[in-house]
Amino acid sequence: MEFRKTTKVPVEQLRLDRLNPRLIGEAENASDEAIIARLYRAAEIDELLQSISANGYLDIEPMVCMPPHPKNPSLDDELIVLEGNRRLVALRLLRDRDLVNRIKSSERLSITIPSVDDALRATFDHVSVYLVESREEARSFIGFKHINGPAKWDAYAKAKFAAEWYKTGKPDGIGLEAIARAIGDRHDTIKRMVSAIYVLDQAADQGLFDIDDRHTKRFNFSHLYTALARSQYMDYLGLESTWARYDPSPNPIPPNKLDELREILVWIYGSKKDDLPPVIQSQNPDIKRLGEVLARTESWHVLKVTRNLDEAHASTESVDKRFTTSLIRAREAVQDAANSLRAYDGQDPSLLDIAEDVKETANIVWSTMSKKRREATAAE
Repeated sequence: MEFRKTTKVPVEQLRLDRLNPRLIGEAENASDEAIIARLYRAAEIDELLQSISANGYLDIEPMVCMPPHPKNPSLDDELIVLEGNRRLVALRLLRDRDLVNRIKSSERLSITIPSVDDALRATFDHVSVYLVESREEARSFIGFKHINGPAKWDAYAKAKFAAEWYKTGKPDGIGLEAIARAIGDRHDTIKRMVSAIYVLDQAADQGLFDIDDRHTKRFNFSHLYTALARSQYMDYLGLESTWARYDPSPNPIPPNKLDELREILVWIYGSKKDDLPPVIQSQNPDIKRLGEVLARTESWHVLKVTRNLDEAHASTESVDKRFTTSLIRAREAVQDAANSLRAYDGQDPSLLDIAEDVKETANIVWSTMSKKRREATAAE
């Protein structure tokens, strides 16, 4: 078996990469069924199944693989697929009906396998692979393809890839600037992403938060690295204002701020185990608004009690601004009701009672404001 050369191998010889950046959370000890299910849910395997079943496996681009024992490779070695895991998943599902049934049962996943012409099945048996000695040897190509190339990863997969490269490259002096150049990305973006990976790693190591416990199916990693670049979050977590200027390091959150770290992660992502939905609905403007809440003690106390970002953020405004905003909104709401009066048919007396409450409240507001205006005018 020769390195840096393309050759054909049986599909049975190929193994999924348990360190694949697309896999959110730990996959190192997961079963093949669990890994395939994760990739099926996240990596648009359906489209690949349709294409391969209709056209056969188009063996144009070799998968990039490495043997488990690169110092002494054998022709019979299993090969770890560093690039091409989606294609391998599709081939395994098309070739193995029992595997499909096991995944449906153990992972509660609905998988539809298209019918395949018998003449095309022969293309599923052998594939071209390009053999490398190590992950490091393949990183520049894989990184460019999936970060700025034709098959882009999501933000979390990009960050995991760059963080792993950074960790393993540090002994040789490879910094994030060099990694960013190699994969064609901006240095500051990669730095923020890797910094956020270290924060997530610390939270997982301390048992504070696990990505798999997030409340929603989608993992919006950009929420976190965007938040950590804002001064309010850095202050709340005890991070130095200069922390993002330098190459990141493990365990960036001080020990006395770990409770605050869990709070922020649960506010951003929620907790399935505790049945707590996230308070963040969208990155813009909610990440900014949560930061403003964190900057005021009264406001984050409101958030901790209510888990209502709107209510907590309202308490960040000055009393004058809050009064003005409330008054304008009240006028808009009453005007909207007036424009919809034709919908009231007179049958529900409770709605008339509500209107009377609105009238009485408006009279109190108006009379109090009028009195204060008279007093202010007299004092001029």
